[in-house]
Amino acid sequence: MNHPKPNQPLVTHIYTADPSAHVFEGRLYIYPSHDLDHDGPDNDNGDQYAMEDYHVLSLENFDSPVADHGEVLHLRDIPWASSQLWAPDAAYKNNLYYLFFPARDQDGIFRIGAATASSPAGPFKPESNYIKGSYSIDPAVFVDEDEQAYMYFGGLWGGQLEKWQTGSFDPLQTGGPPADRPALGPRVALLSGDMLSFKNKPQEISIVDEEGKPILAGDEERRYFEGPWVHKYNNYYYLSYSTGTTHKLVYGISRNPLGPFTFQGTILTPVTGWTTHHSIVRFEDKWYLFYHDSSLSGGVNHKRCVKFTELKYNADGTIQTIDPYGQA
Repeated sequence: MNHPKPNQPLVTHIYTADPSAHVFEGRLYIYPSHDLDHDGPDNDNGDQYAMEDYHVLSLENFDSPVADHGEVLHLRDIPWASSQLWAPDAAYKNNLYYLFFPARDQDGIFRIGAATASSPAGPFKPESNYIKGSYSIDPAVFVDEDEQAYMYFGGLWGGQLEKWQTGSFDPLQTGGPPADRPALGPRVALLSGDMLSFKNKPQEISIVDEEGKPILAGDEERRYFEGPWVHKYNNYYYLSYSTGTTHKLVYGISRNPLGPFTFQGTILTPVTGWTTHHSIVRFEDKWYLFYHDSSLSGGVNHKRCVKFTELKYNADGTIQTIDPYGQA
């Protein structure tokens, strides 16, 4: 495979999306979802995203070729899951590598599962059931310096987060809060020591403006939609996420991993294709944004490609906005 280049597809032999990037054993590993080419329906329920398995990609550095470690987990191997292996994440603790992933259970409800491996390249062996108390999509796990691990998750519309507003799944609930009410926030739960269960009931994260007022549901330029990611920089926790309908990656900061997070601005302007989903990682003394677009397929929403670019901070800790198509 060719050496990777900024803002160009990381691989072209398969369609990839939703990249979660981590440095394990001195090597950069990317855990994407695997888009399939199919003729199914395209709708707000997300039926066009019919992914069935996961591949792991890795590279020694940006001057080396990208390795595809092949299929590391397939839907058929997950007892509780019925369809749609969407955006995953990975973590390391207890001398094990963990792959966290959403999928629909046998009732069509999105849950979050876990699988383990002795190598960051897999293959991963799934647990027999999903994480009790989990729901919705887009798990992102952050392991803090004190070794406490946090799982952030949740996505609107196809991700079903609106259906959990009462605390239990309501299949008839299709709308979020009114436009003048606080937007739904992502959820966060502390993970147990073995990383396979929640220590506590998931709680909602508050995202607020500079005056401490909640971002409203009608504020589609800033409100949370899906794809949470947390990283730490200069003792601040950065929560970044997709705005969905306005197709941006934005972020807020907090001194507390549980929030509230104060909105700061835009990381990435809209890309080709509907969804935006990302990760942020430090590698070889630089920070990088991994994201996806649909440029490889000419704009087909469910045939995406993972890309990366350098992410830069200003002196005050704010992140410089990236235009993925305007860079030299």
